Amino acid sequence: MNKAVLEKYLAMYQNELFNSCVPFWVKSEMLDRENGGIFTSLTREGKVYSRDKSVWFQGRCLWTFSRLTGLYGERSEWREIMDSCKRFLDEYCFDEDGRMFFLVTEDGRPLRKRRYFFSETFYIIGSAEYALATGDKKALEDARRVWKFVMDIHRDPASDPFKIHPKVYSSTRPTRAFADPMILLNVTDVMRRCDPENNALYEAAAQELAAEILRYFVKDEEKLVLESVGMNGEFLKDSSTTRVLNPGHAIEGSFFLMNQAEHTGDEALFQKALNMMNWSLEAGWDKEYGGIVYYVDALRLPVVELEANMKLWWQHNEAICATLCAWKHTGDEKYFEWFERLTEYSLSHFPDREYGEWYGYLCRDGSVSADYKGSVYKGPFHTLRMLLTVCGLLEACLR
Repeated sequence: MNKAVLEKYLAMYQNELFNSCVPFWVKSEMLDRENGGIFTSLTREGKVYSRDKSVWFQGRCLWTFSRLTGLYGERSEWREIMDSCKRFLDEYCFDEDGRMFFLVTEDGRPLRKRRYFFSETFYIIGSAEYALATGDKKALEDARRVWKFVMDIHRDPASDPFKIHPKVYSSTRPTRAFADPMILLNVTDVMRRCDPENNALYEAAAQELAAEILRYFVKDEEKLVLESVGMNGEFLKDSSTTRVLNPGHAIEGSFFLMNQAEHTGDEALFQKALNMMNWSLEAGWDKEYGGIVYYVDALRLPVVELEANMKLWWQHNEAICATLCAWKHTGDEKYFEWFERLTEYSLSHFPDREYGEWYGYLCRDGSVSADYKGSVYKGPFHTLRMLLTVCGLLEACLR
């Protein structure tokens, strides 16, 4: 690959990071200086339109600005955001049973609690990254404690005294969700990097989680990565809800497996991760309009979700990371071509060139469906994580 091409893309992604996305969040009304924490329901211009607070994004934002600090050095405006998120999480976002809320009021009173443990996973990565960036030993202990808590529940759901209930009655249709081991693999990778003292613990857990993903959710014969399966990995073909594929989610999982494979030197695992990505790109890429669609049916039957043909920012973020990682590892030019195709589509559709940051939701034809920049589910995380990752990968290739 021509060095000038890599330098061109590095400059493009650095520009998105430091001249568009980071400034948008720092200059926005995101930070709540009265109550602590952040608002993520922000308009296109960065104004608050709802004052309820996403607990996911207290942890995700903590991770993002802690990671920025670790990579590029401390800045007072980043430190203010980090400290505020950490305090708000610890003071307001835990229930008495040890689990976390999903949504709270601006002053930290509980509004909603979900059945799953994603608030906890984002608290873990945020606290661990904050500890690495600042040297805060208590933050690292917090991350260790909640990581163990969540892993215990994942390994033995019946032992959970607080009963994280599945979407459907498990007595009728017991299922496993791809999202659980996938997110925990990424969380464990962050813990391994931020807490080297307990490396052996995380190494074993990462191997366990990677094996779980491959055993239950990856279907080589059908060339599928399923979001939901029976308890023994059965492909439940008679329900549209268990046939639905989320190509971007599968690609995100493949990237986490690539990182695990590179860490352990496991070439067989890397090839399996490549298969997951290849199948998902083929299934999800819109050959008429470009971009990756949100959902497809595994048997190409109707998809009931009305948003199925939409193009979401985070799926493209993850695919950009995965394809570049695949090219860096294999040298196969088809993966760099995918990286360029995804870059061209993403940078020509998602960024807001007037106010900064990226739109999150596009219609199938690439037009903007919703122009707000933040919500309960969108905030300072996926795009920034992608930009940090891509800059790191390109810099490594240039070295």
